[in-house]
Amino acid sequence: MIRMERGLMNKITVVGMGPGGINYLTMEAYNILTQSGIVYLRTERHPVVNELVAKGMKYESFDALYDAFETFDEVYESIANKVIEMAQIEPVIYAVPGNPFVAEKTVSLILERAASAVEVVHGTSFIDAIVTALRYDPVYGFVILDALSIEREQVNTRKDHLFIQVYDQLSASMLKLKLMDVWHDDHMVTVIKAAGIPDEEVIESMPLYQLDHDSELFNHLTSVFVPHGKSVKHQMIELEEIMRTLRSDNGCPWDREQTHESLTPYLVEEAYEVRDAVLKGDDESLVDELGDVLLQVVFHATIAEENGYFELSDIIKAVCEKMIRRHPHVFGDVVVNGSEEVLINWQAIKDEEKSALSISERMKAVTRHLPSLIRSQKVQKKAAEVGFDWNHAMDAMEKIEEETMELKKAIISGDKISIEEELGDLLLIVSNVSRILNVDSELALMNAIEKFIDRFDYVEKKLEEEGISPNPLVRERMEDLWCTSKKRDKL
Repeated sequence: MIRMERGLMNKITVVGMGPGGINYLTMEAYNILTQSGIVYLRTERHPVVNELVAKGMKYESFDALYDAFETFDEVYESIANKVIEMAQIEPVIYAVPGNPFVAEKTVSLILERAASAVEVVHGTSFIDAIVTALRYDPVYGFVILDALSIEREQVNTRKDHLFIQVYDQLSASMLKLKLMDVWHDDHMVTVIKAAGIPDEEVIESMPLYQLDHDSELFNHLTSVFVPHGKSVKHQMIELEEIMRTLRSDNGCPWDREQTHESLTPYLVEEAYEVRDAVLKGDDESLVDELGDVLLQVVFHATIAEENGYFELSDIIKAVCEKMIRRHPHVFGDVVVNGSEEVLINWQAIKDEEKSALSISERMKAVTRHLPSLIRSQKVQKKAAEVGFDWNHAMDAMEKIEEETMELKKAIISGDKISIEEELGDLLLIVSNVSRILNVDSELALMNAIEKFIDRFDYVEKKLEEEGISPNPLVRERMEDLWCTSKKRDKL
């Protein structure tokens, strides 16, 4: 529980003790630590403590709290609370390893709760000692992460990384396993132990897979440096760069010629191929087809970026904001009972976003570029939401018979405009029956097409066995074989 700053509070002086020996201390820090009363240390496990004691420092430490709690977060909460409680009574000198602003959770908590009472005395960071030991300039891109809480998504293989708090062999093993998901097993890494401490500093490089082999390398002063390198897995930024290269003057002529308009058919085609892979249960094809869809997204983003309209990050931002906005029951305080209420809320938010208040406006908002069967079901669903619907599928079936009769009349009349209109009406009511029955009409038709192809394949192969090629003169034989094929399907 976070405590807010309270009334009058004595001064809290937070002092950075540097990363190693007394030579890393600033003069100000040295004077405060050796000339004050009691100094409260987050931990006495620091190389400079004995030297400071010899110079007159008197201290108490919070090390006992590390055994009193199960997690570091609980320890840090307790330390911060105790420092603030003591400051209610008298001024407090609180000393921490390194720089108080680098990887010091207790300092962050104290500042959050009692900022106006805090004075911070600079200390050299352990990072300074590490980059000095490595003779490394971090200015070109350097990521610092806590090995105890790292997530794979935080790692960018294009940048150098320093992982801190690799305090034992187990934490080294956990870090290794996570890093092997993004870097190759033989990627070279460097362990730095006790950086900046004379006679104790150890710097040792090894392949990633050997990171946790030597338990002597790990204690509370150990970090691991991982230079940038080729990822075992490609990342989004690589796809962006590939597309920019293809669109460049030295790239591919076909890719350079493409526009948003010219790419539209490909996006639709790739989306259907994704659906096909899903329906087949083919995960390998699904990976490939989803990649093709992603390529189309990046392709469009690259074209827009070239023209200064938007870029991929804008697309990601827009969809993230949309998902958060449309899920107030997850990211807000809205309470729902089941998925049906979720869908109702989703539609209400969507309608509000598009300012489509009337039913007809909602119908018009269903894109005309959807396949007609899908659009038909979506439009008629919106009518059904306000009660404009058949009571039962069998009632709608009677409408199919009515529309069939009207189509027959149009065919007899020979009027092509009437035929097209009546055929459209028939297809509309058929798709509506499908909706009422909770059947995907697009999928149903697709399956029927596949069945037709399979049956014709049977017919063609049987004719081939008889030495006959399909042609109008053997229509009767083809119909016989077709009937046989239908019977075979029912077995």
